[in-house]
Amino acid sequence: MAATFRRRLQRGAASTAVAALVLAALTASQAPGATGAAAAKRRPAPPPADVPIDGGSAYYTDLPPLKSPVPPHGSPQTGKGPATGRGPAEAGLPATVLAAYKKAASEIDASDPGCRLPWQLLAGIGKVESGQARGGAVDAEGTTLRPILGPQLNGHGFARITDTDAGRYDGDLTHDRAVGPMQFIPSTWSNGGPDGTGWGADGNGDGKKDPHNVFDAALAAGGYLCAGDRDLTAQDDLDRAILGYNHSDEYLRTVLSWYAFYRNGTYEVPDGKGVLPVHRDAGRSGDDNGGRSEGKRHHGRGPGAKPGKSPRPGGSGKPGKGQQHHPGKPGRPDGTRPTPGGTEPPTQKPTPTPTPTPTPEPAHRTTLVRVGDKDLTATAGSEFATPPQVRAQDAQGKAVAGVPVRFTLPPTTDARFPGDATTVTVTTDKDGLATAPTLRAGDRTGDFRIRVSTVRHTAPAVEVGATVKAKPAPKADKLARTSDKELTATAGKAFAEDAVEIKATYQGELAAGVAVTATMVTNDPQRPVENDKGPYFKDPEATGHDGDKPVRTLTGLTTDANGLLKLPKIYTDAHSGTFLLRLTTADGAVLTVKLKVAAPAGS
Repeated sequence: MAATFRRRLQRGAASTAVAALVLAALTASQAPGATGAAAAKRRPAPPPADVPIDGGSAYYTDLPPLKSPVPPHGSPQTGKGPATGRGPAEAGLPATVLAAYKKAASEIDASDPGCRLPWQLLAGIGKVESGQARGGAVDAEGTTLRPILGPQLNGHGFARITDTDAGRYDGDLTHDRAVGPMQFIPSTWSNGGPDGTGWGADGNGDGKKDPHNVFDAALAAGGYLCAGDRDLTAQDDLDRAILGYNHSDEYLRTVLSWYAFYRNGTYEVPDGKGVLPVHRDAGRSGDDNGGRSEGKRHHGRGPGAKPGKSPRPGGSGKPGKGQQHHPGKPGRPDGTRPTPGGTEPPTQKPTPTPTPTPTPEPAHRTTLVRVGDKDLTATAGSEFATPPQVRAQDAQGKAVAGVPVRFTLPPTTDARFPGDATTVTVTTDKDGLATAPTLRAGDRTGDFRIRVSTVRHTAPAVEVGATVKAKPAPKADKLARTSDKELTATAGKAFAEDAVEIKATYQGELAAGVAVTATMVTNDPQRPVENDKGPYFKDPEATGHDGDKPVRTLTGLTTDANGLLKLPKIYTDAHSGTFLLRLTTADGAVLTVKLKVAAPAGS
């Protein structure tokens, strides 16, 4: 296992208080542990601590303000309140990132209820790892607008991990880098899981596992945090889970601080409007390339800043006032006083944090409703006459325009949207309608369900049923030879190659794909049966001596696109005379062909 650079700092009274508060909040709000069948689904043990999820990379060290994010019961003074209440800017979480955390926690709770994973823990890790995907700089699918890459893991202050993904995720062909909103190293994402397949997950149902997508990354992080029968209401399990990300006491304290802060309340802000952290842990200068520093600056110190000073967020890099921090005693990012449990008094009056005006939640959430109550149908290989369609509406049934909607086909069907796509995204029109492009059925028959959801998962998904029916069997009401030439051969010899060619038609039109059966029959006009002597075929699939055995009935013959069929080569035995070849179709078309076999000369 690769060694990792571990920062060991003494835990102060502040970290002890934070841990106690977090454990108390969890214990009070969570249900008893899972038992029986649910417990059996618990995830296997995580990897050893010397291979952290983010490779021991640099992380953001900004701490949350002490101010409660949300006033209690709407009071402007104290306590907790609804998630949409007003609060400091740091309590605002970008909409898509917030949706990803909640969706991941919900899925983990369904598969592993004994873990009791709160989404606020994912938010705490997302804050220190990537600043909530750079303040929510993601597209409508949840993928970061620019790659978020950690420092090169070359062993200089970090773990040493040579390239494991051929640059697929991190663009680095020599060493790995932590990637994406939750900063997974490629080797852990792809093949570092307990079963050798990696911790990567598909959180948005698009059929891909992309560490640069916040839905995928959040679900993968949740899976790792819950590994090994962890119960995150137990402080030891919670600590081990966080330290598995980055084995540092300071990292643990920082994540726990944000976790406790987010549990006191958050509100939603538009994507791209989240507060960007600025402080990173100690080290040397380097290439950031996407929101994390190659350098590892000590808690609260920026490049060029004097010891104990920090650049102002969004400022020019000049030291800010009152932003002094002490190792082992984490303080507020604005430096006014230590976190709960600390003893140092504030040295200066804090700079007021502007209170943002949160984006109000809509009075009525959007829902998706199927258009039409009948399932879609098509025959194999043809287009569905009606495209999948849903309507976005509010609680009063009014249309909601401009909602990105994703249509996803299941892996059980080979039906496809244009461009051989299995997922498409469209936006609702002024009438609230989202209509998928034309859907073409494949060759696979049967029923399947098309999943329809909003891209940001703000509304429950709906399903549209579809059925692919088998093509009706091609019909032929007439068979005829394409030549009137007499068919002759000498006993013991074979007829000419492709001696018999027929044409199938249905109502005067050429009939392609018609199944034809060819049988050598007796001359009994009343009840012809398979002959046991005279002309015969050979089994094209038989080998050795079996390949010479006479076959007097052939099935599975099919007319080509032009309605034509050339019969395989016809052989003869020692019998001479006139024999009959009978060709039939399932629709009752019949053609009888005479085969004349002459005795050998001088017999």
